[in-house]
Amino acid sequence: MIQDASDDLPPSKTRGHYHIREGGGDMAIKVNLDVLMAQKKKGLTELAKEVDITQANLSILKNNKAKAVRFSTLESICKALDCQPGDILVYEDED
Repeated sequence: MIQDASDDLPPSKTRGHYHIREGGGDMAIKVNLDVLMAQKKKGLTELAKEVDITQANLSILKNNKAKAVRFSTLESICKALDCQPGDILVYEDED
């Protein structure tokens, strides 16, 4: 049986079709959402409504504070910004 990645998370962090987990520490995966939003001239409020995510959770993602994001959320963001997942997520090796 495949376990849902959100099974070990508190219910307050799971809402609707998206999930964002906050955490500490730097990760090699970076989120370029702020750059794309500026290029597409979309504000946080507008994108949050289009993606059906809270402004607070979108801000966590935009500011590289998220530890996880559901593919359905990534898909909605890509649709709203007319982009590819690789435009949003980049791997930056810290070595």
